[in-house]
Amino acid sequence: MLLIETIIDEAMKRDASDIHLIKGLKPILRIRRALVEIPEVQVLEESDLYDIYDYIVKGNIEKDNQYKNKRKLDTSLVYRDIRLRVNYSFSDDAPLCTMRLIKNELPKFEDLGLPDVIRQMTYQPQGLILVTGKTNSGKSTTLSALIDDINKKQNKKILSLESPIEYKHKSNKSIIVQKEVGPGKDCLTYTDGVINALREDCDILVCGEIRDRETMAAAIDMAESGHLVLGTLHTKTCAETIDRIINFYELRDQALIKNLLSSLLKCVVSQRLMKSAKSDKMVLVPEVMVVDNTVAACIRKEKFATSEIEDAIQSNLDKGSLGLINSLASLYVNGDLTLEQIKSQVEEKNYETLNRTIMQLNVRRNPGMQGAGAKSEY
Repeated sequence: MLLIETIIDEAMKRDASDIHLIKGLKPILRIRRALVEIPEVQVLEESDLYDIYDYIVKGNIEKDNQYKNKRKLDTSLVYRDIRLRVNYSFSDDAPLCTMRLIKNELPKFEDLGLPDVIRQMTYQPQGLILVTGKTNSGKSTTLSALIDDINKKQNKKILSLESPIEYKHKSNKSIIVQKEVGPGKDCLTYTDGVINALREDCDILVCGEIRDRETMAAAIDMAESGHLVLGTLHTKTCAETIDRIINFYELRDQALIKNLLSSLLKCVVSQRLMKSAKSDKMVLVPEVMVVDNTVAACIRKEKFATSEIEDAIQSNLDKGSLGLINSLASLYVNGDLTLEQIKSQVEEKNYETLNRTIMQLNVRRNPGMQGAGAKSEY
């Protein structure tokens, strides 16, 4: 058996999320956040990494030229019955490879641990829904689960732009068109794909990554023209997402973009994955901002403040918003996360609010605590 096939088989067997192939080290798997080497496999030589590269590229001249000219390559690989997202780059002038294993079985939206208000937002005729979080926080899975839910329940044309395509969807009640983004692919850039979507008579556009002003502007134009747009950004919180979008633009243009965002943005979901205190599985920690009149007013202000957005989320819980502190407190009370884990996710100035939220949740579950007084966690 080829070396790379042995490595992938071991990764599948151990339910790894990623594979790291680095010269001078044994192959390393990421298993529930931990980095674990495969002891049975030899230390990788530069020649091994080139052999693996040849296996992945399969003589494709365009991919080979891209790797040599741009010093990096994003592509995909199908092995047995799974797909892998592959990145090849360089380190110390030697090939460096990272692979992401994509599970075939797409989880249902209701099994992700996200509030149902997010799914309900997909019934909006137009607007902008953003899913945010750092790398490996499950953004692509959330988007794919939303596409799957729409596909089963709504009669829409969905156009999805991805790099690379991870989950292959089959049209059901909806029509789904998936395009891979990149040199030699279905469209060269996300911006090009979004602009062309205006000519493709789609109802819903899914933009796998919004990383610059041009793509953001195209997505806003798409939403403004009467389409529902779903996209992702690499931001940590809902408030930070708004700040990032505003700062894509020059100062002279920021008042206009604030007004557009306040009317077009429907929902922002910021998510994190943390290791469960109960098992080896990962726990999703969501923050959800439903854009109502209060949030829209915060966005439109001349001096934008992330703290005001955070306060608005906390004050709009009855409208479907979910604050990060509420999410962490609930997971702690359920026993899914430890106190140390949840404290690591908030600033020290918010410890008191976190503690108060925990006590309120405990009182709701155990009404008898109200008279005696709830014990502080700190």
